[in-house]
Amino acid sequence: MLLVAALVGLFFIPEPWNVVAVVAATFVEVGEVFFWLRFLRRYRIQTGAEAMIGKRAEAIEGCSPEGRVRIAGEIWNAHSERPVVAGQAVRITGMDGLTLSVEPLENGRFASGHGKGPD
Repeated sequence: MLLVAALVGLFFIPEPWNVVAVVAATFVEVGEVFFWLRFLRRYRIQTGAEAMIGKRAEAIEGCSPEGRVRIAGEIWNAHSERPVVAGQAVRITGMDGLTLSVEPLENGRFASGHGKGPD
């Protein structure tokens, strides 16, 4: 935006200040691009399986050892080493293909029956 204003100023600001304005605006614009590139590298976007590990889900079928869970409105096949009853909150510990590995949480049930638990 600043670069556009500098280019417009190139035609309306008298010599030699128009050149100074364009050069200054160019440096500011390049600096801004480098600032945002560096700033945004801090925030890695996680998607897919790595984003699901550690999240909470709700068992919609008992898992002993196979069953199904709901996470973020999606229903997934699940495998648990410890028995899980329907409605119990579980934590996702891994993924093998399209089957999630889960473990039951100690304080067991979600507050609502809609399958939306805190993450």
